[in-house]
Amino acid sequence: MKKVYINEYGPRVSAAVYGFWRWTEEELHDSHKLEDVITFTRELGIDMYDLSSATGGYELETQFGKLIESKAINQSELILSKKVGLREYSGAYGSGLYYDLSPQYLTKSVEQSLTRLKRDKIEILILENFDFLSNFEETASALLKLQRSGKISYIGVSNFNVFQQRLLSSSLSQPIITNHLELNLLQTEALHDGRFDFIREQHSRAMAFSPLADGRILLGEDAQAVKLRLALIEIGKKYEANVEQVAVAWLNKLGALPIIGSKEKRRIQNAATAHAFELSHEDWYYLYNATK
Repeated sequence: MKKVYINEYGPRVSAAVYGFWRWTEEELHDSHKLEDVITFTRELGIDMYDLSSATGGYELETQFGKLIESKAINQSELILSKKVGLREYSGAYGSGLYYDLSPQYLTKSVEQSLTRLKRDKIEILILENFDFLSNFEETASALLKLQRSGKISYIGVSNFNVFQQRLLSSSLSQPIITNHLELNLLQTEALHDGRFDFIREQHSRAMAFSPLADGRILLGEDAQAVKLRLALIEIGKKYEANVEQVAVAWLNKLGALPIIGSKEKRRIQNAATAHAFELSHEDWYYLYNATK
């Protein structure tokens, strides 16, 4: 698999990322399944892993750390990203989620993750959503301290709008190298609200989650999904590629890094091999217009 730079200063990573968002806690407890998927993705040339998890990431990090400790995977060949900032509250008034990008929580989260991962460093720390209550000068100061101590290498954000990213950037001496956002042929809002262009203005790449729109591109029965799928099949004939490969190739043409979330090897391979061909300018717009 070819390598690309997320940012003009680095790091250089595989053209596709593997993420664990859809893994359940039960699946994460299955160390053999986890090792099997990591080994398979490494064989495909993937070296970047997003350790965000629907279950909070603690079990994932623990299991990942065990594989590193046992040398089942070579940590020197891995580039890890981790989201931080999402928390849960519960009490007599109910339960829910909130965001916390305070210096104390950021620092504690990174240190606990490093302990679970049995590593000295996380390559990319991604701030998950904007925290309206944070003092961003203090947040930026904490991030820079984590960088200078060697505990993180790079800073990214997730679902920040242009103004929010600019606010954080104004207090940082280091660039924000990515915005982790939803982007696919059925969800192109990031192309129109400035988020995608702004990250490119920083000479960086966006990380695109849900490249197949949570399966809707493959299986959706609504008119928009059906129309798009027919267009993908048509274009696929030209490149001898299937629907999944063409949908991911559409993201590759944009310069985004697709995050593969499937647990099925066949589907992982489809997405990971989409870099083997490049859509023409005309074909990219044909697909883009197919959903309009």
